[in-house]
Amino acid sequence: MKKALSFLLLFCLFFSLAAPAMASSYGKDPVKPGWKDGKAAKGWIQSKIKRMTVEEKVGQLFMIHVYGQTPTDPDYEEINLTNNRGAKNFKEAIEKYHIGGVIYFNWTDNILTPLQAEQTLSLSNGIQQIAMDQRMEIPLLVSTDQEGGVVARVTEPATVFPGNMALGATRSVPNAYDSAKIMGLELKSLGINMDLAPTLDVNVNPENPVIGVRSFAENANLAAAFGAAQVTGYQKSNVAATAKHFPGHGDTNVDSHYGLPIIDHDLETLHNVDLKPFKAAIKAGIDAIMPGHIVVPALDDSGLPATLSKPILTDLLRKEMKFNGVIITDSLGMSGANVVPPDRVAVEAFKAGADILLNPPNVPVAYEAVLNAVRSGEISKKRLEQSVYRILELKFKRGLFHQPTMPMDSINNIGLPENLKKADKITESSITLVKNDQSALPLSKEESVFVTGPSTGNPSMLSQLLAQKGFESNVYETSANPTAAQVAEAVSRAQHASTVIITTYTANTSSAQQQLVNELEQTGKKIIVASMRNPYDIMAFPEIDANILTYGFRPVSIKALAKALSGELSPSGKLPVTIPGMYPYGHGLSY
Repeated sequence: MKKALSFLLLFCLFFSLAAPAMASSYGKDPVKPGWKDGKAAKGWIQSKIKRMTVEEKVGQLFMIHVYGQTPTDPDYEEINLTNNRGAKNFKEAIEKYHIGGVIYFNWTDNILTPLQAEQTLSLSNGIQQIAMDQRMEIPLLVSTDQEGGVVARVTEPATVFPGNMALGATRSVPNAYDSAKIMGLELKSLGINMDLAPTLDVNVNPENPVIGVRSFAENANLAAAFGAAQVTGYQKSNVAATAKHFPGHGDTNVDSHYGLPIIDHDLETLHNVDLKPFKAAIKAGIDAIMPGHIVVPALDDSGLPATLSKPILTDLLRKEMKFNGVIITDSLGMSGANVVPPDRVAVEAFKAGADILLNPPNVPVAYEAVLNAVRSGEISKKRLEQSVYRILELKFKRGLFHQPTMPMDSINNIGLPENLKKADKITESSITLVKNDQSALPLSKEESVFVTGPSTGNPSMLSQLLAQKGFESNVYETSANPTAAQVAEAVSRAQHASTVIITTYTANTSSAQQQLVNELEQTGKKIIVASMRNPYDIMAFPEIDANILTYGFRPVSIKALAKALSGELSPSGKLPVTIPGMYPYGHGLSY
C-alpha cells in the first residue's frame, strides 16, 4: 500500500512539473527548451524531416505576402486571388502550400499605420495557431523590413529610430546595438520573429537610388562594426537578423526594384569593402543573409544576378566564407530577378544556393515549378532537405517550436517611455551641420521663418514645432517634384520672411527641387537647407547659407532637427560619407 501511494505521489509530482511545459508547446513532438544545437536537437529536426511529404518540404522554402488584417479576413479574398496569392487568405495559403513563412507589409494591411499592435499580434498568433494545427506542426517565420529610418513597417506608437546612416553619424557602436535590441523587442512583441535587416551595403556612390541612407557609411570598417552590433542586438531579442544585400549593393546608380544593377568592383575591392560587413556579420552569428539582384562580374561573369548565381551563393558565401545559416532571396517579384522565365526564377534561385524563396509574384506558379523540379530530379532530395533542415534549425534556434505564439500582453512592450527617450537621444546625436556661413544657425527669435519643401520632407511638422518653441513660422508644402506654379508660390510667400528653411528630399537627383532652392536663393533671404534623406543635396546648390542633415523624415528626426535649428542642442553628428569635391568623411560643425 505504501509503495503504491509513493508511486502515485511521484506520478502526480512528475505530471505537475511536466504539465506547464506540455501546455506551452503544441502537439505530438515535445520540444525540450534546453536543447540548443546539440545532437538531440539535430536528431529531432532530422526525424521531423523524414516524416514530411515532398509537398510539405517544398512549402517550407516559401515566404510569401498575403493581404489581410486577420488570418481569414473576408475583405481581402478578391485581392489575394487577383494578385496571384493562390489562396483567399492566410489560412488557405498555409493549408494549401505548407508555406514556411510570411512577410508583413503596410500595403497588405498586415501592419497598419499608425500601428495597431493588438491587430498585428492577433494576426501573428492566429496564423501560427493555424500552422501548428497542420499535420507536421511547423511554426512560421514571420518577417518584415524594419531597418529604421526610411524603411520601417512598424511606426508610432512604437519606438522609431532614424535609420542606419543617422546611426553612422553618431559614431557610436552602442547606439547601433541599442536600436536593434529595442526594435527586436518590439517586433517580437508583435509576433514577428524575423527582421530583414540590417542593411550592410557600403554606400560609396552618391547617385545610389535605392541604398543611400539605408547604409551605415561609405567606410567598410564602420559599416562592419555597426552591422555586427545590430545583428547581436536583434538576435539578443530572439529575432532572426538578415544581412543584406550580399555581396554589396553600395556602388550602383540603378535600383534593383526596377532594373538590374552591375557592380564593377575588382576582387580586391570586393573583399576589402563590400564583403567586409558580411564577414563581420557571419562572425557575429548572423541567422540569415539576403543576396541582392545585382550582377558582379568579378565573381560571376555569366551576367546573372547574385540571386541566381551559384558561384556567388554556393562557392563564395557557403564554401569560401563558411556561412552555414539561411540564405533568403530578395523579393522574387523585383525586376532585377526577372532575367529568366517567370516559372524558372524560384527554381534557379534555389539551385544557385538559396534556402528561402521570398515573395514570388505568382505563388502557385513558383510552388509548382519547384515541386516539379524536385519530382523530375532536377533538384535532388538531398539538396531539398539541406535547405529544409536549415529553415527548421532556424525556427528551433529562435524557440518557435517551443513558443510559436506571444502573450497578448506583450504589446505592453511597444513604445516604452525609456525606449522612446533612447531613440530621441540617439537621433539628436546624429544631426549633422555641414555648412553654417556667418553663423546662420541657430535661429534667433527675432527672425521670421518660412518653411517650404516637398511634403515627403515633413515641412509642416517642422514649422509647427518651431512655432511651439516661440518662433514666427509659416509653411507651404510642395509636391516631391515641385511644379513651376508651386515654386512661384513659395517664392511669393518667402517675401514675408527673413529666413527660409527648405526641407529637401534627395534633391541632388531632383532638378525640380533644385529649381525651388535656386529661385528662393534669388530672393536674397537667408537660405537654410535641411536635407531630409540623402546627405548629398548641397552638391546641387553650394551657395546656400547653411545645410543641416537628418538622414530621415520620421517624426523622431523632425523633433531633433527643430531642437538643433532653435539652438536647444548643438549638432554633433559627423558625415558618414564624403560629399564629393566639398566635404570629407568625418566633417561636422557645432555651434
